[in-house]
Amino acid sequence: MKNKEISIRVLLVDDHPHGREGMRDILSADSSFEIVGEAMSGEEAVALVEYLEPDLILMDIRMPGIGGLEATQRIKASSPAAKIVMVTVSDDITDLFEAIRRGAQGYLLKNLMPSAWLEYLRAVAIDETPMSKELAGRLLQEFTGSTSAVGTQTAEKAITPPQPDKHAANRRTAATPLTDREKEILERVAYGDSNKEIGAKLGISENTVKNHLKNILQKLHLDNRVQLARYAHEQGI
Repeated sequence: MKNKEISIRVLLVDDHPHGREGMRDILSADSSFEIVGEAMSGEEAVALVEYLEPDLILMDIRMPGIGGLEATQRIKASSPAAKIVMVTVSDDITDLFEAIRRGAQGYLLKNLMPSAWLEYLRAVAIDETPMSKELAGRLLQEFTGSTSAVGTQTAEKAITPPQPDKHAANRRTAATPLTDREKEILERVAYGDSNKEIGAKLGISENTVKNHLKNILQKLHLDNRVQLARYAHEQGI
C-alpha cells in the first residue's frame, strides 16, 4: 500500500547506471519517495548531500574511489540526521558490521523482492526499523564467538534467534543507566522483536515502546537497533 502521509527525499548512489535504474524502478512504486538526486561515486555523494539535504541515502557498498563505506562515514560526520541504507549483493556479515560501525542505519540486499525494499525503507525513514530475526541471530553468533556458518537467508526465510535467557537479569551490570522497563524493552530488541511485538508482550502501547526506545538510545549514546543489540549482549541482557 502506498503511504501518502510522508514525503521522503532520496539520494541514489551507485557507480553502475543499471544499479541506479533498478533502485528508481523500485521506489517509483511508492509515492512516499521522491528521488532528489543521483551520484556515481562516493565522492559525488558526499558533495551532493550537503547541497540536496536528502532524508534517505541508498548507498552501493562497492564503488571505485572512496567507496560506500568511507562515503557513509564522511556523510554521517557532516550530516548526522541523514539516514543511510547500504545496498549490496553481498550478505557477508563483515560488511554488515562495518557498515553499521560507519554509521549506516540499514543494509539491503539487491536480490530482495521490491515489496521488501519498500517496507524496510519506509520503516528506516520514520525511525521504526525492526531488526530482522535473521540479523538478531547473526549478531548473537558474532558476539558469542560462534564459528558455525549461518546460511544465507532472505527476509522471507529469516532464522529464529535463541529465546531470552531466564537468568539474564542476574548478569546485568549495575552500571547500566536503564530502568527495569527499559531493560525489558532492550532485551526484546536484541531478539529481533518489532515495536508492535514488544508492546504486545509487555502489555504497553506501540507508541510507548517508541518513546522508551528514544530514551534508551539517548541514554546509551547509540544510533540504532543493531548497536542496541550489541550493547544488550555485552551487558548480559
